[in-house]
Amino acid sequence: MLRTHQCGELRITDVNSEVVLCGWVQKVRDKGGMLWIDLRDRYGLIQLVFEEGIADKAVREVAQKVGREYVLQVKGEVKERFSKNDKIPTGDIEIFVKELEVLNVSKVPPFIIEDETDGGEDLRMKYRYLDLRRGIVRKNLELRHRMMQQTRLYLDAQEFIEVETPVLIKSTPEGARDFVVPSRINQGEFYALPQSPQTFKQLLMVSGFDRYFQIVKCFRDEDLRADRQPEFTQIDCEMSFITQEDILSTFEGLVKHLFEKVKGVTLGVFPRMQYADAMKLYGSDKPDVRFDMRFHELNGLAQGKGFAIFDQAELVVGIRVEGCAAYTRKQTDELTEYVKKPQIGAKGLIYVKYNMDGSLKSSVDKFYSEQDLQAWATQMEAKPGDLLLVLSGDTHHTRKALSELRLKLGTDLGLRRRDDFKPLWVLDFPLLEWDEESKRFHAMHHPFTSPKPEDMHLLDTDPASVRANAYDMVINGVEVGGGSIRIHDRATQQLMFTHLGFTQEEAKKQFGFLMEAFEYGAPPHGGIAFGFDRLCALFGGVDSIRDFIAFPKNNAGRDVMIDSPSNISQEQLKELGIALK
Repeated sequence: MLRTHQCGELRITDVNSEVVLCGWVQKVRDKGGMLWIDLRDRYGLIQLVFEEGIADKAVREVAQKVGREYVLQVKGEVKERFSKNDKIPTGDIEIFVKELEVLNVSKVPPFIIEDETDGGEDLRMKYRYLDLRRGIVRKNLELRHRMMQQTRLYLDAQEFIEVETPVLIKSTPEGARDFVVPSRINQGEFYALPQSPQTFKQLLMVSGFDRYFQIVKCFRDEDLRADRQPEFTQIDCEMSFITQEDILSTFEGLVKHLFEKVKGVTLGVFPRMQYADAMKLYGSDKPDVRFDMRFHELNGLAQGKGFAIFDQAELVVGIRVEGCAAYTRKQTDELTEYVKKPQIGAKGLIYVKYNMDGSLKSSVDKFYSEQDLQAWATQMEAKPGDLLLVLSGDTHHTRKALSELRLKLGTDLGLRRRDDFKPLWVLDFPLLEWDEESKRFHAMHHPFTSPKPEDMHLLDTDPASVRANAYDMVINGVEVGGGSIRIHDRATQQLMFTHLGFTQEEAKKQFGFLMEAFEYGAPPHGGIAFGFDRLCALFGGVDSIRDFIAFPKNNAGRDVMIDSPSNISQEQLKELGIALK
């Protein structure tokens, strides 16, 4: 080894020890008689001292020529610092250097490699290998590493077996767009990169591997945002001979284990909420329950009073904002403009101020008496000092808009603290959802999800009302995992494909291998997959998953560091049997 110690491990107890260190120059400070260099490696930072009259003259001359990000090897003695630095773990000591060797020089980096950098995101992504030297980025990947190790420890203790499934698979029509890979040997045919290992993990259940997991790369060719990447990582799990309750308890245990071992946080009970209740009370299938502000429907109280906007609406619904009756006209106007943004889509916003003296003042006083408004306040469980905000329109879009307003207010009022973790199970999603564009039903999760047994009779008469044996884990308004009890017999799977618009020939071509496997004694089974990148971001207290991926893509799906995707040569295309016009 070129070093005896790491830069970040030395402490006051190492004083008078002789050490050899290697690392990168973070900063040089030359005051004439004294020269200091901050040396950094993966483990931390330490101060090197070159004092005139003590350090060898030749060594000082070399030190005076080094720049940021030079790679050094130094040999010296650990001394107690006169002026200590309580901001770093090695701040009680410094190294009086006796020998110095420049292992490699460096160009001036394009941005400062410190936690507070001057580099914008695009520049740092282009030089990601330099960005990864920053302590704040390194800590994100160390967190990811610890979460991976603790996941494996927990699942191994629960008798899960880790099995790798193929990356080159078959394209399927359900779900997001596939990334496809042309086959040179079988020209005109294509592999797809997996959106998940779904069918393979079900086949493993047929094979008798009753507890499977994999920390697996998945790929989806979809539009990107802060919590999406074209390639991402899942904790993918499946179990046989279980009920939904077994899945919930096992993976509640996994998440509690991760919080305890990685963050030192003890989670309490995971409440459970029906999908229908989540939509009615929060307008979202992933409600943030760190704060209340539930929805209250007002159709019976607000309609029939001559206010056409409410009278013509499918839904009139509002939220109570505690202690905000003193909002100014400017503040309520800002909220109105917020909900009218195209991405929110509301036509307007009605407010009622429940003043501290008990009076009520609204933006619709022309249509509603104070007695009417008092009925609203009673329905919404309001008290003096509260502000009531009301939207109306068709049910789906109105709930969605009010959910966005609720989240904005939660953020503005400091109710969404990143150090407060509130988990939740959302259960019994719809099995199918209608797609206006294709004029047919699509599986809300995937076509292998089992319907609730008590709803099976509705498949032919009222398919939209059929509930799925499905569940999502939500933490702080983020869906971190989701899964279902699977169909495990051919007849039910064929029925599901029929309701999704597959002909028998199409179902056989796409999934015949799975339906045939079900004829060889498939056990009852179910599973779940966690978005590992999202979990890391949640643990790290940020919104973007890119911060926890070593080499992420940008918002356009590009890797600007290696300039990918890129063109390939005509010779390669010819080998693949692909001709570009």
